Amino acid sequence: MYRKHFALTRHPFDKEIAPDELFPSPGATELEARLRYLFELRGIGLVTGEPGAGKSAVVRRATAALHPGLHRVFYVSLSTGNVMDTYKSIAWELSLPTERSRAALYRVIRSEVTRLCVEAKTRPILIIDEAQNLRPDVLEELRLLTNYEMDSVHRLTLLFVGQAELRRRIGMAVHEALNQRIVVRHHLVGLEREELHGYLVHRLRLAGTELALFEPQAVEAIYQATNGIPRKVNVLAHHALMAAAIAKAKTVGAQHVEAARSEVT
Repeated sequence: MYRKHFALTRHPFDKEIAPDELFPSPGATELEARLRYLFELRGIGLVTGEPGAGKSAVVRRATAALHPGLHRVFYVSLSTGNVMDTYKSIAWELSLPTERSRAALYRVIRSEVTRLCVEAKTRPILIIDEAQNLRPDVLEELRLLTNYEMDSVHRLTLLFVGQAELRRRIGMAVHEALNQRIVVRHHLVGLEREELHGYLVHRLRLAGTELALFEPQAVEAIYQATNGIPRKVNVLAHHALMAAAIAKAKTVGAQHVEAARSEVT
């Protein structure tokens, strides 16, 4: 209902947003630069952050910018199964037959990676999302997938994306071999207090208005309630706009944010 009240062309804080519309915060921009380096270098990368910090969104933006003729991106989000489950998910993404044995799956995946690099002249990128749920033996098996010609050739880019717990787990002694092979790592945090106003203005501009609909006190209230985590900001800002529209207010004040907090907590 608030779209009509504020003359917006779409819901400004919807989670569906095109990669090129993401807010270029310093943290997101740095992560993109690190990912470009990883894709060029071809190795193992680690991206962590709190839930809702925007990890997957930034990764999508970075991969969307890649030349489709030079790179092939494979995305796996099933991270709670065993080694066979993980191999089957990877094989499915690679359009490979799902072999019955673990060793056979390992061989066909490695063979396809080699084919893509040597014959198709493309660079395969395997992204494992929600990687904090991976079992220790799965983490080790995935490391072995990147080992070609006695670890002298880089063919597969492997990117782990997960919550902060993943960084701690990979730092444990049992995963020392994997930890040593990570060439790019980045921990994405929420928006800083001084970035939040720009973020709100950016999202409102995408929805068709140049008006700063959020009063300074409202921006501070949103930051206090969300710590700058974009997903939390989006939800609270959406409900605050609704509260302001119901009150027939022209802008969103701190009182509307406070009213919205009761809706989202």
